[in-house]
Amino acid sequence: MPPAVFRFAPSPNGYLHLGHALSALLNADRARAVGGRLLLRIEDIDQTRCRPDYEEAIYEDLAWLGLSWEMPVRRQSEHFADYAVALDRLDAMGLLYRSFESRGEIAALVTEREARDGRPWPRDPDGAPLYPGDAKAMSPAERVRLIASGGSYALRLDMAKALAHVGGALTWTETGEGPGGQTGTVAADPAAWGDVVLARKDSPASYHLAVTVDDAAQGVTDVVRGQDLFHATSVHRLLQALLGLPAPRYHHHRLIRDADGRKLSKSGKSTGLRDLRADGLPAAKIRAVIGLD
Repeated sequence: MPPAVFRFAPSPNGYLHLGHALSALLNADRARAVGGRLLLRIEDIDQTRCRPDYEEAIYEDLAWLGLSWEMPVRRQSEHFADYAVALDRLDAMGLLYRSFESRGEIAALVTEREARDGRPWPRDPDGAPLYPGDAKAMSPAERVRLIASGGSYALRLDMAKALAHVGGALTWTETGEGPGGQTGTVAADPAAWGDVVLARKDSPASYHLAVTVDDAAQGVTDVVRGQDLFHATSVHRLLQALLGLPAPRYHHHRLIRDADGRKLSKSGKSTGLRDLRADGLPAAKIRAVIGLD
Protein backbone atom coordinates (compact mmCIF):
# COMPACT_ATOMS: atom_id res chain seq x y z
CA MET A 1 0.00 0.00 0.00
CA PRO A 2 1.46 3.42 -0.92
CA PRO A 3 2.18 5.81 1.98
CA ALA A 4 -0.41 8.34 3.10
CA VAL A 5 0.07 11.83 1.67
CA PHE A 6 -0.58 14.97 3.72
CA ARG A 7 -0.26 18.61 2.67
CA PHE A 8 -0.04 22.03 4.24
CA ALA A 9 -1.35 24.68 1.85
CA PRO A 10 -0.98 28.32 2.96
CA SER A 11 -1.61 31.42 0.86
CA PRO A 12 1.24 33.97 0.62
CA ASN A 13 -1.01 36.95 1.28
CA GLY A 14 0.35 37.67 4.75
CA TYR A 15 2.56 36.21 7.46
CA LEU A 16 1.78 32.91 9.17
CA HIS A 17 0.26 32.95 12.66
CA LEU A 18 -0.33 30.44 15.44
CA GLY A 19 -3.33 28.94 13.66
CA HIS A 20 -1.12 28.09 10.71
CA ALA A 21 1.43 26.59 13.07
CA LEU A 22 -1.24 24.30 14.53
CA SER A 23 -2.30 23.09 11.08
CA ALA A 24 1.25 22.63 9.79
CA LEU A 25 2.39 20.76 12.90
CA LEU A 26 -0.70 18.54 12.92
CA ASN A 27 -0.07 17.60 9.30
CA ALA A 28 3.57 16.81 10.06
CA ASP A 29 2.71 14.84 13.21
CA ARG A 30 0.07 12.75 11.48
CA ALA A 31 2.31 12.07 8.49
CA ARG A 32 5.14 11.00 10.78
CA ALA A 33 2.86 8.76 12.84
CA VAL A 34 1.84 6.67 9.81
CA GLY A 35 5.08 6.85 7.86
CA GLY A 36 3.45 9.17 5.34
CA ARG A 37 4.64 12.01 3.14
CA LEU A 38 4.29 15.74 3.84
CA LEU A 39 3.82 18.15 0.93
CA LEU A 40 3.77 21.93 0.86
CA ARG A 41 1.50 23.78 -1.56
CA ILE A 42 1.53 27.54 -2.12
CA GLU A 43 -2.01 28.71 -2.88
CA ASP A 44 -1.19 31.88 -4.81
CA ILE A 45 -4.01 32.18 -7.32
CA ASP A 46 -4.90 35.67 -6.05
CA GLN A 47 -2.06 37.55 -7.74
CA THR A 48 -3.23 40.92 -6.38
CA ARG A 49 -2.73 39.92 -2.72
CA CYS A 50 -0.05 37.23 -2.88
CA ARG A 51 3.56 38.45 -2.73
CA PRO A 52 6.97 36.77 -3.15
CA ASP A 53 8.19 38.08 0.21
CA TYR A 54 5.24 36.45 1.96
CA GLU A 55 6.06 33.17 0.21
CA GLU A 56 9.67 33.36 1.37
CA ALA A 57 8.42 34.09 4.88
CA ILE A 58 6.34 30.89 4.79
CA TYR A 59 9.45 28.83 4.09
CA GLU A 60 11.36 30.62 6.87
CA ASP A 61 8.61 30.21 9.45
CA LEU A 62 8.06 26.52 8.69
CA ALA A 63 11.78 25.84 8.83
CA TRP A 64 11.92 27.66 12.17
CA LEU A 65 9.21 25.30 13.43
CA GLY A 66 11.50 22.41 12.46
CA LEU A 67 9.39 21.20 9.53
CA SER A 68 10.60 19.80 6.23
CA TRP A 69 8.64 18.84 3.15
CA GLU A 70 9.06 17.17 -0.20
CA MET A 71 10.26 19.14 -3.19
CA PRO A 72 9.24 20.61 -5.50
CA VAL A 73 6.64 22.81 -3.89
CA ARG A 74 3.43 23.04 -5.94
CA ARG A 75 2.50 26.66 -6.67
CA GLN A 76 -1.04 27.19 -7.93
CA SER A 77 0.02 30.05 -10.20
CA GLU A 78 1.97 27.51 -12.27
CA HIS A 79 -1.04 25.25 -12.85
CA PHE A 80 -3.77 27.45 -14.29
CA ALA A 81 -4.03 25.06 -17.25
CA ASP A 82 -5.08 22.26 -14.87
CA TYR A 83 -8.02 24.31 -13.63
CA ALA A 84 -9.01 25.22 -17.20
CA VAL A 85 -9.19 21.52 -18.08
CA ALA A 86 -11.50 20.86 -15.12
CA LEU A 87 -13.71 23.82 -16.04
CA ASP A 88 -13.90 22.63 -19.65
CA ARG A 89 -15.06 19.21 -18.48
CA LEU A 90 -17.78 20.68 -16.29
CA ASP A 91 -18.83 23.04 -19.08
CA ALA A 92 -19.06 20.14 -21.55
CA MET A 93 -21.41 18.45 -19.08
CA GLY A 94 -23.68 21.51 -19.20
CA LEU A 95 -23.08 22.36 -15.54
CA LEU A 96 -21.63 25.88 -15.78
CA TYR A 97 -23.11 29.29 -16.56
CA ARG A 98 -21.93 32.89 -16.39
CA SER A 99 -23.45 35.51 -14.13
CA PHE A 100 -22.68 39.17 -14.76
CA GLU A 101 -23.82 41.01 -11.62
CA SER A 102 -21.24 42.80 -9.48
CA ARG A 103 -21.09 42.10 -5.76
CA GLY A 104 -22.90 45.39 -5.17
CA GLU A 105 -25.65 44.44 -7.60
CA ILE A 106 -26.04 41.06 -5.93
CA ALA A 107 -26.36 42.77 -2.54
CA ALA A 108 -29.06 45.03 -3.98
CA LEU A 109 -30.92 42.03 -5.42
CA VAL A 110 -30.82 40.32 -2.03
CA THR A 111 -32.21 43.42 -0.32
CA GLU A 112 -34.97 43.55 -2.93
CA ARG A 113 -35.86 39.87 -2.48
CA GLU A 114 -35.93 40.20 1.30
CA ALA A 115 -38.23 43.21 1.11
CA ARG A 116 -40.49 41.42 -1.36
CA ASP A 117 -40.68 38.11 0.53
CA GLY A 118 -40.61 39.52 4.07
CA ARG A 119 -37.95 37.08 5.23
CA PRO A 120 -34.16 36.79 5.16
CA TRP A 121 -32.62 35.58 1.92
CA PRO A 122 -30.87 32.21 2.33
CA ARG A 123 -27.15 32.28 3.08
CA ASP A 124 -24.39 29.74 2.52
CA PRO A 125 -22.44 28.26 5.47
CA ASP A 126 -19.99 31.19 5.31
CA GLY A 127 -22.84 33.69 5.63
CA ALA A 128 -22.82 34.94 2.03
CA PRO A 129 -26.21 35.16 0.25
CA LEU A 130 -26.99 32.46 -2.27
CA TYR A 131 -26.94 33.75 -5.82
CA PRO A 132 -30.23 35.62 -6.37
CA GLY A 133 -29.90 36.54 -10.06
CA ASP A 134 -31.50 35.26 -13.23
CA ALA A 135 -28.39 34.47 -15.31
CA LYS A 136 -29.49 30.87 -15.90
CA ALA A 137 -32.58 32.12 -17.71
CA MET A 138 -30.65 34.61 -19.88
CA SER A 139 -30.96 34.14 -23.61
CA PRO A 140 -27.86 32.94 -25.49
CA ALA A 141 -27.83 36.17 -27.50
CA GLU A 142 -27.83 38.32 -24.37
CA ARG A 143 -25.09 36.20 -22.84
CA VAL A 144 -22.94 36.57 -25.96
CA ARG A 145 -23.56 40.33 -25.95
CA LEU A 146 -22.45 40.74 -22.35
CA ILE A 147 -19.33 38.64 -22.86
CA ALA A 148 -18.44 40.65 -25.97
CA SER A 149 -18.88 43.89 -24.03
CA GLY A 150 -15.83 42.97 -21.96
CA GLY A 151 -17.55 43.17 -18.59
CA SER A 152 -16.72 41.01 -15.61
CA TYR A 153 -18.46 37.75 -14.91
CA ALA A 154 -18.43 34.77 -12.56
CA LEU A 155 -18.50 31.20 -13.76
CA ARG A 156 -20.98 29.35 -11.55
CA LEU A 157 -21.84 25.70 -11.01
CA ASP A 158 -25.51 24.96 -11.62
CA MET A 159 -26.06 23.19 -8.33
CA ALA A 160 -29.38 21.56 -9.22
CA LYS A 161 -27.98 20.09 -12.44
CA ALA A 162 -24.77 19.01 -10.71
CA LEU A 163 -26.63 17.15 -7.98
CA ALA A 164 -28.88 15.49 -10.56
CA HIS A 165 -25.81 14.42 -12.51
CA VAL A 166 -24.25 12.78 -9.43
CA GLY A 167 -27.52 11.16 -8.47
CA GLY A 168 -26.86 9.57 -5.09
CA ALA A 169 -25.93 10.97 -1.71
CA LEU A 170 -22.37 12.10 -1.05
CA THR A 171 -20.43 11.52 2.17
CA TRP A 172 -16.90 11.87 3.45
CA THR A 173 -14.80 10.22 6.13
CA GLU A 174 -14.07 12.64 8.98
CA THR A 175 -11.35 11.71 11.47
CA GLY A 176 -11.47 15.07 13.25
CA GLU A 177 -14.76 16.77 13.95
CA GLY A 178 -16.93 19.52 12.58
CA PRO A 179 -18.14 22.60 14.46
CA GLY A 180 -21.10 20.60 15.77
CA GLY A 181 -19.02 17.57 16.70
CA GLN A 182 -19.68 15.69 13.45
CA THR A 183 -17.23 12.86 12.92
CA GLY A 184 -17.05 9.46 11.22
CA THR A 185 -19.13 9.27 8.05
CA VAL A 186 -20.49 12.75 7.35
CA ALA A 187 -23.28 13.51 4.88
CA ALA A 188 -22.26 16.18 2.39
CA ASP A 189 -24.72 19.02 1.71
CA PRO A 190 -23.51 20.87 -1.40
CA ALA A 191 -26.93 22.43 -1.97
CA ALA A 192 -26.35 24.63 1.08
CA TRP A 193 -23.87 26.60 -1.03
CA GLY A 194 -26.21 27.35 -3.94
CA ASP A 195 -24.66 28.01 -7.35
CA VAL A 196 -21.06 28.41 -6.18
CA VAL A 197 -18.51 30.41 -8.14
CA LEU A 198 -15.80 28.19 -9.66
CA ALA A 199 -13.90 30.90 -11.54
CA ARG A 200 -14.12 34.53 -12.58
CA LYS A 201 -13.09 36.37 -15.71
CA ASP A 202 -10.00 37.67 -13.91
CA SER A 203 -9.36 34.58 -11.76
CA PRO A 204 -8.78 31.10 -13.23
CA ALA A 205 -10.25 29.16 -10.32
CA SER A 206 -12.00 29.59 -7.00
CA TYR A 207 -10.64 28.02 -3.85
CA HIS A 208 -13.18 25.20 -4.17
CA LEU A 209 -12.07 24.18 -7.65
CA ALA A 210 -8.34 24.72 -7.18
CA VAL A 211 -8.05 22.76 -3.94
CA THR A 212 -10.03 19.85 -5.38
CA VAL A 213 -7.88 19.66 -8.51
CA ASP A 214 -4.63 20.15 -6.56
CA ASP A 215 -5.34 17.46 -3.98
CA ALA A 216 -6.04 14.94 -6.73
CA ALA A 217 -2.99 15.99 -8.77
CA GLN A 218 -0.72 15.61 -5.73
CA GLY A 219 -2.21 12.30 -4.65
CA VAL A 220 -3.27 13.69 -1.27
CA THR A 221 -4.92 10.99 0.85
CA ASP A 222 -5.45 12.98 4.07
CA VAL A 223 -6.59 16.59 4.27
CA VAL A 224 -5.89 18.14 7.67
CA ARG A 225 -7.25 21.68 8.01
CA GLY A 226 -9.25 23.99 10.28
CA GLN A 227 -12.90 23.64 11.19
CA ASP A 228 -13.66 26.83 9.27
CA LEU A 229 -13.39 24.72 6.09
CA PHE A 230 -15.54 21.83 7.32
CA HIS A 231 -18.66 22.82 5.38
CA ALA A 232 -16.65 23.58 2.23
CA THR A 233 -15.89 19.86 2.07
CA SER A 234 -19.41 19.34 0.74
CA VAL A 235 -18.56 21.33 -2.39
CA HIS A 236 -15.23 19.52 -2.74
CA ARG A 237 -16.92 16.13 -2.54
CA LEU A 238 -19.36 17.18 -5.25
CA LEU A 239 -16.56 18.34 -7.55
CA GLN A 240 -14.64 15.12 -6.92
CA ALA A 241 -17.69 13.10 -7.90
CA LEU A 242 -18.33 15.18 -11.03
CA LEU A 243 -14.70 15.05 -12.18
CA GLY A 244 -14.07 11.42 -11.24
CA LEU A 245 -11.41 12.30 -8.66
CA PRO A 246 -10.55 10.30 -5.52
CA ALA A 247 -11.90 11.44 -2.15
CA PRO A 248 -9.29 11.93 0.59
CA ARG A 249 -9.94 11.39 4.26
CA TYR A 250 -10.61 14.66 6.09
CA HIS A 251 -9.52 15.80 9.53
CA HIS A 252 -10.84 19.21 10.59
CA HIS A 253 -9.13 20.53 13.70
CA ARG A 254 -10.02 23.16 16.27
CA LEU A 255 -9.30 26.82 15.56
CA ILE A 256 -7.12 29.07 17.64
CA ARG A 257 -8.99 32.24 18.49
CA ASP A 258 -8.07 35.62 19.90
CA ALA A 259 -9.19 37.05 23.22
CA ASP A 260 -12.49 38.11 21.66
CA GLY A 261 -13.18 34.62 20.32
CA ARG A 262 -12.43 35.51 16.71
CA LYS A 263 -10.47 33.31 14.34
CA LEU A 264 -6.89 34.51 13.99
CA SER A 265 -6.06 36.62 10.94
CA LYS A 266 -2.77 37.35 9.25
CA SER A 267 -2.97 40.94 10.47
CA GLY A 268 -2.83 39.90 14.14
CA LYS A 269 0.76 40.70 15.12
CA SER A 270 0.47 39.27 18.63
CA THR A 271 0.04 35.80 17.15
CA GLY A 272 2.29 36.12 14.09
CA LEU A 273 5.13 33.60 14.01
CA ARG A 274 7.65 36.18 12.78
CA ASP A 275 6.75 38.55 15.60
CA LEU A 276 6.89 35.81 18.22
CA ARG A 277 10.29 34.75 16.90
CA ALA A 278 11.50 38.38 16.96
CA ASP A 279 10.33 38.66 20.57
CA GLY A 280 12.61 35.76 21.46
CA LEU A 281 10.07 32.93 21.82
CA PRO A 282 11.86 29.64 21.08
CA ALA A 283 10.31 27.47 18.39
CA ALA A 284 10.15 24.61 20.89
CA LYS A 285 7.63 26.62 22.94
CA ILE A 286 5.13 26.94 20.08
CA ARG A 287 3.68 23.49 20.73
CA ALA A 288 2.82 24.44 24.29
CA VAL A 289 1.35 27.78 23.19
CA ILE A 290 -1.02 26.11 20.74
CA GLY A 291 -1.87 23.15 22.99
CA LEU A 292 0.11 20.42 21.24
CA ASP A 293 2.55 19.78 24.08
